[in-house]
Amino acid sequence: MFDKMKDMLELKKKAEQLKKELDGLKFASEDSLVKTEVNASLEVLAVEIKGDLDSLDKNKVQESIKENINKAFRNAQLEAAKRAMGMGF
Repeated sequence: MFDKMKDMLELKKKAEQLKKELDGLKFASEDSLVKTEVNASLEVLAVEIKGDLDSLDKNKVQESIKENINKAFRNAQLEAAKRAMGMGF
């Protein structure tokens, strides 16, 4: 019984350590219209629109934002999975 509690406490510590590491990792994606940045906890940190908004096509900018955030999230998820596996999760 105590061994299981000890194992759970150790697992909790590992999870907290992993969360702290993931919060510190940043992933960016950009194209000619937009630059985005997320962390490995899948939080959007920044969205930068390149150029003058008045001269840009709204639909293209919206699509670019979506695509770049999704690309950065995929990269973040891959790195998070690698780190979690390395910690024994």
